[in-house]
Amino acid sequence: MDRMKPNPDKSAKSIQQRRGFGVEGALDHGIVRELAAAAERAGYHTFWVNDEAHGDALSALREAAMATATIRLGVGVIPLDRQGPERIASRIAELALPVDRLILGVGSGVGAGGLERVRSGVAALREMTVAPLVVAAIGPRMGQLAGEIADGVLLDWPSPAYVEDATELVARGAAGIGRPRPWIGGYVFTALGKPGIAKLRTEAEHYAAIPSYATHFTRMGVGPLETVAFGNDASTLQSSLTPFDAVLDETVVRAVVAEQTAAAYLAVLFAASPS
Repeated sequence: MDRMKPNPDKSAKSIQQRRGFGVEGALDHGIVRELAAAAERAGYHTFWVNDEAHGDALSALREAAMATATIRLGVGVIPLDRQGPERIASRIAELALPVDRLILGVGSGVGAGGLERVRSGVAALREMTVAPLVVAAIGPRMGQLAGEIADGVLLDWPSPAYVEDATELVARGAAGIGRPRPWIGGYVFTALGKPGIAKLRTEAEHYAAIPSYATHFTRMGVGPLETVAFGNDASTLQSSLTPFDAVLDETVVRAVVAEQTAAAYLAVLFAASPS
């Protein structure tokens, strides 16, 4: 639990120690195992898997857990309109996931009543698991709610300037009930080399066409390509990630690759390594 606390020390050394690595839930489990082990060796603090309709993050994290010993394992995130708290808790038990390393991320999903769904879902999960609970928030009301109820907040497609605004909202929610501000991480979509960068641009266009994300980009006053990191070499990529490191408690390098191969992901993993 201590590893989910905010990181007030923004020195260069501490910044370099606060990165995670993230992949999509549909990725081949053999590649997941290889990447999780490599991320642990490379000094990443966390390893994240997206939960998707066609990709089960909890099953993928079981594979990651078997290949690692110390790295924290995050789900980013399970929509509560698709899986309720009871189902989530039962699957964690069925898969024998190491709850001492698990970071359980949840989100509202789609449809009306998202705030209440998250509030009640987090409250229920508190009774079912000791894993830290992280709430996905791209809107101000969800950010403030996350400050009240969550151990952490996961921002998606954030610009560095927006992180500062979001941090204030989260802190306001926490202060309203007299608790410390929770940890704030950010999914930063990251690509290396021309094919990867081209794929990243396609991903950005896709998200910009989703109404909730279109509103998110409008609210921030930036386009999606101002919320990502990319470079043709490791040095440029590291420089692109630095503005996020400076404002987030943890930068999650959400790898985007042109080909779904271990080699393509490993290239991003090592280029963006915190070591």
